[in-house]
Amino acid sequence: MPPPTPTQDATPSRTVPVADRTAHPRLGGALAYLAVAFPVGVVGCLGLPVLTAFGLVTSAIWVGVPILMTVTMCWRGVARFERDLIRTTLGIDIPTPYRPPPAGSVFRRWRAKLADPATWRDIAYVILRGPLCLAEFVLVVALWAYSIALVLLPVYAPLLPANVSVDLPNLQARLVEVHTVGAALPYGVVGIGLLLAAYWLTPRIAWAQALLARSLLAPTAASRLAVKAEQLQASRARGVDAAEAERRRIERDLHDGAQQRLVAVAMTLGRARTKLEDDPESARALLDEAHADAKLAVAELRDLARGIYPAVLGDRGLDAALSALAARCPVPVTVDVHAAPRPPTAVESTAYFIVAEALTNLAKYSRAENARVSVHRNGNSVTVQVTDDGHGGAELRPGGGLAGLADRAATIDGVMTVFSPAGGPTIVTAELPCEW
Repeated sequence: MPPPTPTQDATPSRTVPVADRTAHPRLGGALAYLAVAFPVGVVGCLGLPVLTAFGLVTSAIWVGVPILMTVTMCWRGVARFERDLIRTTLGIDIPTPYRPPPAGSVFRRWRAKLADPATWRDIAYVILRGPLCLAEFVLVVALWAYSIALVLLPVYAPLLPANVSVDLPNLQARLVEVHTVGAALPYGVVGIGLLLAAYWLTPRIAWAQALLARSLLAPTAASRLAVKAEQLQASRARGVDAAEAERRRIERDLHDGAQQRLVAVAMTLGRARTKLEDDPESARALLDEAHADAKLAVAELRDLARGIYPAVLGDRGLDAALSALAARCPVPVTVDVHAAPRPPTAVESTAYFIVAEALTNLAKYSRAENARVSVHRNGNSVTVQVTDDGHGGAELRPGGGLAGLADRAATIDGVMTVFSPAGGPTIVTAELPCEW
């Protein structure tokens, strides 16, 4: 077992898309977002354009070049802070849209950042964010302060000195003096209405700002399609490599296993034929030996065919196939399969081999006493999870068995993760789509 190393955690993200949370805005998160975004937005909108202009002016004498490099990082830094702030306070995950930086000098990487459209969208958002956050902050503060003042007016109006009163507009838009509880009560009722309006409006102001941020700071549809195409190309390449490695394994197993057995059977039968008339007893012994070798060759061919695609999986599905795997495992394994309706053949075979490799590894290395295999279908995806109580330390190493299974899952756009801290437990999870 390799030494324990940090592995990829399969814990799902707690953030949710905007569309899933618009019906339930959170007041506390919205207030926190507006309070923090106001100074950052104003400083970014006022300070960064000034630094950018200074860098452009002084770039003729090369002094402005490092300033522009720094300012570019600041534009991106403010946008990155905005994504993190929205994720933390509002629960909206805005993915990072930047292209991967090229190898080379600092100047080359800076030029790549300038050529990235995401950088210019960051600049547009930060400039637009300044006046918007100022208007939002003033509106929210004024609305809450005025509504609270009106709600508390019946409490503090009678406590004012005799020569001091509160001037408020009445229905005819004329100022009237309020210095008694009776005169203040109608304004208190209005204040309750304004307070409810502030309670309803504040989260939606923050949500509208988050929608604007998502439209400018998230990857565009074209960039998402480009990334998806690259991922598909890489997964297909890994699939071709995995298929080639599987072909070589089959050839090696046939050459070293069943083929050698069959050659031995043929040679033994030839020897038996030469002794059939002169030494029948020796011929009979050689025939028994050939018969035993033939049965071993059949068993090896059956095991080889099971490694390519097990017959029980095609005939009876995942539940029976995984139960057969669990029965052959030396560690007690609990199997829980709910995969109706039956997934496509590629998904079933991928799930089967993921479980087979995981059970083989835990039997060899984990020193586990119990294991559990869980397969559940949730709409258009199948979740496969193998858990054991061993000492942990499993990892996705290049060229290893788990890495090969991750590549196999990637060929059908699936994702496999391994969570295996030192001391255990080990959790191998695969998400396999069924929508294609």
